[in-house]
Amino acid sequence: MSDVTQESTSGPPAEDSSWRQRYWKKNVRVLVVLLAIWAFVSLGLSVIFIEPLNTIEILGFPLGLWFAQQGSIYTFVILILVYALWMDRIDDEFGVSERNEEGKRL
Repeated sequence: MSDVTQESTSGPPAEDSSWRQRYWKKNVRVLVVLLAIWAFVSLGLSVIFIEPLNTIEILGFPLGLWFAQQGSIYTFVILILVYALWMDRIDDEFGVSERNEEGKRL
C-alpha cells in the first residue's frame, strides 16, 4: 500500500501552504476567546462571584442563581452563533467558504 496523501483541489493554491497555518492560528484564536468568555460566565459568575451577584435581584430572583441555572446555557448558545458567524467570515477571507456564488450553502 502507498502512503501517498492527496490534497483537495478546492481552496487556495496548494503551493502556498502558509495560508493553512494562518487560517488555523485564527481558528484557535477564535476558540480561545470564546471559551474564555464561556469559562468566565459559567465558572466565574456562577461559582466564584455568586455571593456578590446574589445581592442583586431581578424579578425576585438572585442574579448569581440565574447565572448558575440559565445564564451559562444562554451564553453557550449565543457563543455557538458567534462562532459560526465569525468562522464564516474567516472562511470567506481565506477562500474556503462553503457557499456558492449565489451565497447559498453547498
